[in-house]
Amino acid sequence: MASTSMVKSAANLQAAKTCFVGQAPRSAPAAKPLAARFVVRAEKSQATGKVTENKSEGKVTKVDRKNDTLYFASDQSLSYLDGSLAGDYGFDPLGLSDPEGAGGFIDPAWLKYSEVIHGRWAMLGAAGCIAPEILASAGVIPQEASEVVWFKTGVIPPAGTYEKYWIDPFSLFFIEVVAMQFAELRRWQDYKNPGSMGKQYFLGLEKVFEGSGNPSYPGGQFFNVFNLGKSESALKELQTKEIKNGRLAMLAMFGYGAQAVITREGPFANLTAHLSDPTHNNILTNFGRVFGQQL
Repeated sequence: MASTSMVKSAANLQAAKTCFVGQAPRSAPAAKPLAARFVVRAEKSQATGKVTENKSEGKVTKVDRKNDTLYFASDQSLSYLDGSLAGDYGFDPLGLSDPEGAGGFIDPAWLKYSEVIHGRWAMLGAAGCIAPEILASAGVIPQEASEVVWFKTGVIPPAGTYEKYWIDPFSLFFIEVVAMQFAELRRWQDYKNPGSMGKQYFLGLEKVFEGSGNPSYPGGQFFNVFNLGKSESALKELQTKEIKNGRLAMLAMFGYGAQAVITREGPFANLTAHLSDPTHNNILTNFGRVFGQQL
């Protein structure tokens, strides 16, 4: 009897709701599952001071870097910089390589890859910017040293346009743009899909560009002609030397640009001027000339 009364009450309540709202009530849609992003960090043992692995709790192993050379490292940076990368000295004050701090906006793997590529371009640029000046000053090439300054030999009218190439400079610039676009596109494809450059497109010639699967260090007969770095330790040493020289070259290219703006001369002319009279040709006197005061 009580159950019959409860059923009638529920039916009356349902009818009242339908009458009041104008339509039968609908159940709320099921909540969609939320994607969560977790970053597992290593934790230090109080007893040993080292980070150990605890599989039951899902913790990871962190390398003890007490004997490594570190620069301005922090506990935060050392939680993701474990020394496995070439040139890793724990230095990351902005947290750019932090997989948690980046929030998905910056890919640490892309930062690592781009640093290697920019370092290689900077090394080529640093040598290419100063070499023509040196060769011209030594009389190896017929041009005057002032004619082959790096910022005057391009196609930027305010800086200068060099007219003594074997072809019109603007036509040469267009050819370089097309060639570089092709090469950079292939490099990007190899980064997104390692080994894809080895797929056969024309007579199987692409097989030699298959690479090692690591886009930063493709290797092979074209990118490692002398077969260097046969062991893992030797390869790590060469990679460290390369990234250190690349970082130095990037700073050098920044210096080339700053000197060009301030002195309007090339890096070799700046170097010889400083060596001949370091008292009156240095960073302070150069800035003094810019701001109208001779120091």
